[in-house]
Amino acid sequence: MVHGLHDGPIMNRWVIGARVQTLPAAVVPVALGAAVAVGMPRGLWWSSGDEASGVGAIGPVWWRVALALVVSLALQVAVNYANDYSDGVKGTDDVRVGPTRLVASGLASARSVKLAAYAAFGVAGVAGLVLAVATSWWLLVVGAVSMLAGWGYTGGPKPYGYLGLGELFVFVFFGLVATVGTTYVAVETITWHAIVSGCIAGALACALLVINNLRDIPTDREVGKRTLAVRIGDQATRWLFVGLLVGSFVGIGVLAAWRPLGLIGLLAVPLAVGPARTVLGGATGAALIPVLGATGKVQLAAGILTAVGLGFGA
Repeated sequence: MVHGLHDGPIMNRWVIGARVQTLPAAVVPVALGAAVAVGMPRGLWWSSGDEASGVGAIGPVWWRVALALVVSLALQVAVNYANDYSDGVKGTDDVRVGPTRLVASGLASARSVKLAAYAAFGVAGVAGLVLAVATSWWLLVVGAVSMLAGWGYTGGPKPYGYLGLGELFVFVFFGLVATVGTTYVAVETITWHAIVSGCIAGALACALLVINNLRDIPTDREVGKRTLAVRIGDQATRWLFVGLLVGSFVGIGVLAAWRPLGLIGLLAVPLAVGPARTVLGGATGAALIPVLGATGKVQLAAGILTAVGLGFGA
């Protein structure tokens, strides 16, 4: 409940601003990337999948995986705070159907939310620096680009989230970069399995954003926020959502050709049926808020189950 937070514990406000319901988008790619690394030889740049051809130790360096999770979670929280700040000062969150935002609702000042975003970016930067020292300095470039992209989503003079490019950002950074990056820091190896896993994580994360933007089409159009949903329209956005869910499960099937136990990720399919039916049934506005939560459950279940299957199937 949001009611009473103006007078309630300050921490509650920052939990709301962090949008904990979106954190599976940060956990899933790290879990998949680490699972891919299980059983892989360390020290290769690229592997086509011949796990017996490597040299050196086998399997992930787990403290690096833990730091990769810190980076991913901190970036997710930072982007959430940055989005809250930028949309709040621009006035695009003044009329909302979805969850409460700190700046627009007056729960926190714009300056404090911006500082919270900077702090979260800082945590990600420190953890990323340690990983770069332990593996490769080119990770600093990847980290810097990730942080700039996180701020530029709704911040700056030309936020690309307002141009319909938000889904591309999510797919690349919370899909491919987070997953492949985790595999790399874990075993210093990049494989096609990590790339496919990154596509799975990216599709699931994009599905969350698509639902959010579908819900907000009327208000976003009114304030000139040209999200992908606004650009392609209501019906196409609904089919895009379903396509992303289907695509993620197809990706799980592709991975199963390498590690068949990964198929247990398909146990999440029944969880996707309800959200898909609701979306294709024409739900709008507040009726789409439960779909956001249900999609998060699909993302978490499909990602974690697939990761477990990949890990134990190594």
